[in-house]
Amino acid sequence: MTRAISLHDVSKVYAKGVRVVDRLTLDIAPGEFLVLLGPSGCGKSTVLRMIAGLEDITDGSLLLDGEWANDLPPSGRDMAMVFQNFALYPSMTSGDNIGFPLRIENPGADPRDRVDATARMLGIEDLLDRYPSQLSGGERQRVAMGRAIARHPSAFLMDEPLSNLDAKLRNHLRAEISKLTRELGVTTVYVTHDQSEAMSLGDRVAVLRGGVLQQVGTPREVYGLPRNVFVAAFVGTPRINLLRGLVRAPLDGAMTISLGKQYLRLPEPLSLDHQLLRVQQGREVIVGLRSEAVRIAKHSSARPGEVPLTGLVEHVEYQGHEILVHFNTGSRPAVVPDLEAPRPAARPARRRRREGTVIDRLRERAGALRAGPVVVLDEPADEPPAPAPATPRIPGDLVVRTTPDIDLRHGMQVPLLVDLAHLFVFDQHGERICPNPAHLPDLEE
Repeated sequence: MTRAISLHDVSKVYAKGVRVVDRLTLDIAPGEFLVLLGPSGCGKSTVLRMIAGLEDITDGSLLLDGEWANDLPPSGRDMAMVFQNFALYPSMTSGDNIGFPLRIENPGADPRDRVDATARMLGIEDLLDRYPSQLSGGERQRVAMGRAIARHPSAFLMDEPLSNLDAKLRNHLRAEISKLTRELGVTTVYVTHDQSEAMSLGDRVAVLRGGVLQQVGTPREVYGLPRNVFVAAFVGTPRINLLRGLVRAPLDGAMTISLGKQYLRLPEPLSLDHQLLRVQQGREVIVGLRSEAVRIAKHSSARPGEVPLTGLVEHVEYQGHEILVHFNTGSRPAVVPDLEAPRPAARPARRRRREGTVIDRLRERAGALRAGPVVVLDEPADEPPAPAPATPRIPGDLVVRTTPDIDLRHGMQVPLLVDLAHLFVFDQHGERICPNPAHLPDLEE
């Protein structure tokens, strides 16, 4: 039996009013593999522990198969948890560790058959007589997973189970976890800060920041249509290029987005998404370009929807199967403050509007997924400038992915083509306004 899990306006507040989860609403379907993704300290493990019953829920409700379960003890939730640090009993053999929860549930039964079946499933039959101290990290994690699988629970809760392993072993166990959970068909909630794990494992990915749900969707949706700058920058390798731009939309000329020394000319007739950018006339925006949205090619070979740029090679990363080229285009990168930190700044106050309008209600609904501004375009006038980072930033403002057969050297001036079909534009608060804006453009800011 598998289980549906629903969280409705769930919050967790610790002592001194520290709010680590803020009004989280999330529905997990029976048999679904959902990944909670976010930086360290964003509240994802707390959410997992509230589902397991290891943390009390301050506000909101938890429903298991449609039934209220806030006060249900962990033993009554029929869930199995896999911890980051394996949590094996050092005085027990692997077989005893796997069979321990079975003996607790049914003291009179012999768990050996289920232990052996689980060991065969995980390929650890020859490890059942060994103690944890005699196992490698990967073997310990298989035993920890076996202890959870042997119970035949209605849901698996996994709290960064692979973070203590080396890269090669992580990739191997990641494939095993994906195969096992799909064969068993059990609802799985998986916590990680590694976006590559999230993208390869999850049926859906829920991105958290500061205890607030930023976006939930399939890996393809989260990558291809990020709701805000935080999601765009957190998901994807290499990180998305974020450049400060200025929208220029003259009535008698072509619309452009100035990037400093160069600009992107939007082709006419304007698409619906690009028409909505007229609202941003004269305002600074954030332009987002994935590394695959730009290619190295002569301007004369531009395809429909591509516009030219020119870049100066500043750094070349050889990756074997590809090359990442860092260009200087004369643009200014947009700063995403505290991208790896959980605490967003308070969202700046907006001009007061008349209450009760349709736009107000739409904006209030859209604001439910925000956790404060995620982009800073201007330093506050009354504060000193931020200190320089301790480690120097990699040169260039635009990273482009290309094939390894191309020969580029430092200082070369290279023609580039930008595919506007993959252009993201975000407003000053970091919310996506192009393509397919999540809410109506703000006419009064």
